[in-house]
Amino acid sequence: MSVMTPDLESYFRTFVPEQDELLQGLEEEARREGVPIVGPVVGELLFILARAAAARHILELGTATGYSTIFLGRACHPGGGVVTLERDESFARRARANFARAGLDRAIEVRVGEALELLAALPGPFDLIFLDIDKESYLPALRRCHRLLRTGGLLVADNTGFAGAADFNREIFGDCRWRVVHLLSFLPRHSPERDGLSLAVKVGE
Repeated sequence: MSVMTPDLESYFRTFVPEQDELLQGLEEEARREGVPIVGPVVGELLFILARAAAARHILELGTATGYSTIFLGRACHPGGGVVTLERDESFARRARANFARAGLDRAIEVRVGEALELLAALPGPFDLIFLDIDKESYLPALRRCHRLLRTGGLLVADNTGFAGAADFNREIFGDCRWRVVHLLSFLPRHSPERDGLSLAVKVGE
């Protein structure tokens, strides 16, 4: 008879992917300054999802210092690129410097402003959208993301365990234009480590 591994959280901490010097520096910077980042597990998940989808055009809502963007940029299909939206100009400057250090400055475009306003001006379509802004903005962003995402494209929403994401969670779960799974996850070195992730494929216009 199969039995569960004891102390599952300690066990799964042994599988946290090691990152290069640049990403390790961003992780240390985030700990020092209290900047929330997705951490190496979700970062690796983003890379895998983008690579598996052969995503050429990727949109990210919420750049901060560019930690998650680097995973997306490295996974992006050759000839494609990432558009990332950040409302804070100082974060945008830091992110651009990090993209240059990663050799991704030509593959990643940072647009500065309020995400909901910037979304209205984007043409799309995108193959993958990563949603990681203020959780209360998730629901109003959902309609705009649906317009911008190609049919069959993937929407990934971080931090869906936060109360501010509750309306978004219910709305996308009940919308037949999406196939969605809400996951309660243990995510070592994520902010926070116990949180929700939502993965949704656009199946209807």
